[in-house]
Amino acid sequence: MADRQLVYLAAAVLAVPLAKALGLGSIIGYLAAGIVIGPWGLKLVSDPQDMLHFAEFGVVLMLFLVGLELEPRRLWALRRPIFGWGSVQLFGSAALMTGVAVAFGIDWHIALVAALGLAMSSTAIGLGVLAERNLMATTSGQGVLSVMLLQDVAAIPILAFVPLLAAAGAQEAGHGWWGAAKAAGVIAIIVLGGRLLLRPALRWIARSRTPEIFTAASLLLVVATAALMQSVGLSMALGAFLAGVLLAESEYRRELETDIEPFKGLLLGLFFIAVGMSIDFAVVLAQPLLVAAIVAGFLIVKAAVLWAMGRTMPIPAGERPPFVILLAQGGEFGFVVFQTAAGANVIDAPTSSLLVAAVALSMLLTPLVLLLSDRFWSRRHAAAAGEAAYDTIDTAHAAPVIIAGFGRYGQIVGRLLFASGFSATVLEHDAEQVEAVRRFGWPVYYGDASRLDLLRSAGADKARLFVLAIDDVAQSVAVAKLVREHFPRLTIVARARNVAHYYQLRALGIEAVERETLDSALMSGRSALEALGFERHQARTLAMRFRRHNIELVEQMRPHSGDPDQLIAIAKQGRQQLEEQFAREREEARQHRGLS
Repeated sequence: MADRQLVYLAAAVLAVPLAKALGLGSIIGYLAAGIVIGPWGLKLVSDPQDMLHFAEFGVVLMLFLVGLELEPRRLWALRRPIFGWGSVQLFGSAALMTGVAVAFGIDWHIALVAALGLAMSSTAIGLGVLAERNLMATTSGQGVLSVMLLQDVAAIPILAFVPLLAAAGAQEAGHGWWGAAKAAGVIAIIVLGGRLLLRPALRWIARSRTPEIFTAASLLLVVATAALMQSVGLSMALGAFLAGVLLAESEYRRELETDIEPFKGLLLGLFFIAVGMSIDFAVVLAQPLLVAAIVAGFLIVKAAVLWAMGRTMPIPAGERPPFVILLAQGGEFGFVVFQTAAGANVIDAPTSSLLVAAVALSMLLTPLVLLLSDRFWSRRHAAAAGEAAYDTIDTAHAAPVIIAGFGRYGQIVGRLLFASGFSATVLEHDAEQVEAVRRFGWPVYYGDASRLDLLRSAGADKARLFVLAIDDVAQSVAVAKLVREHFPRLTIVARARNVAHYYQLRALGIEAVERETLDSALMSGRSALEALGFERHQARTLAMRFRRHNIELVEQMRPHSGDPDQLIAIAKQGRQQLEEQFAREREEARQHRGLS
């Protein structure tokens, strides 16, 4: 066992840095490492299936972290893309592929099973690439996530349906309905239990002040939820995703992310290595033209459906290629469908091996196709739109100020700086937003501020000020860490979405952090006081004093950000002190008016 672990780790350590140095990305490195050490390479590992089952837990952890980023109300807002566009992709692609296969004389049972398995996409590669490229918050990223969530939801009815296609499976028709009922019950248990039990349990564990136990509890939560879903035939990843969504509004959200992230990265790497090892090159070499035809055929059909979807959905033209490429590939769930179909005698073992090889090859090709897309489509689109290339900024004209994020917040800061005579290099990651603000004459670069090479070309090593106005909290913190690490002398002025975001930025040593709603809310408060009869100068004075008190209170609470009981106690005490102080001043003012 130790020898096998040594092989896996050595392969990853050697292959991934080499692949990234060649510009191929980490996923290609992992897949290549699996091919090299697998049965068709150096034969250092002979049974990749055991590792594949173990490494699938990396996908489970990734879906849990994705769920932590989606609050329930945000997930509810995605219900239409999930069940609408997700259904169009899955069932539309499956229907077209079935029709094409039947037209070529393939039995419709085999054609339908193959189409359902091939219509799935790789959650591991898709979300991994979105995270690596920081695309999760974009329109295309949300579209990919919505389609993949529908695929996970559709897992149980597809698995229940596959045995029914077998001649003997007709007797098991009732089993599918019973399985669906059990699945609905388990989902209800997870949702209700998450609402009623998870937070109190985590609070009790956190009070022990034992970090390693909290880490163990985080892993236990994910494992237990995934195992519960698997026990009724549902996707483990879907269960972990639900657990993450239920904890998205929890005060322990960031701590859970910190604890889970290292395990997720390691296990995902092992998953990709296992996929590389599982490619059966004997099947590929025996029928290379047939395998190539299957891969090309299902990629073209799915890409056609996805391209039509991308033109109908509100996805900017520059973001359509990753949307199409990430969803056109086959996925790990296809392996499960084909294994189930072979076990139920719907398809024979050679056909199953052929389809599994096609899926694995499509997963191997996806990062390469993305690289080609970056080099040709993105540059062509940028030129057609009159934009600068994604990552090229003329360093000879670098401005003293860099603004990262040019939405509603960044634009106000930028307008004030430009009006005051300061030039700025503006970076915006949303292609649609770039196109919109350029119509008003703003010189904005389409670029990802979390890329070190882009920051260097923007002149971060010479700039005086970095304005961090990015809307997404996770991306904002990631950029702040990058700037602090590589450009420590660069002054940062940052926007915080809320108090939790404020604490994360302050923990990085950033002094100038402003919460985005504080001052606008205080202006409304001033207007409310004036409407109730206060003089303008009185309302302004009270608002400014409240602002000063609030900032001091938040700073007082910052060391206790992980202790909700202490936070509540400090907040109540601060509110009481402010109310008593204002009451004393009102009384003193009344007495003063009475004497005069």
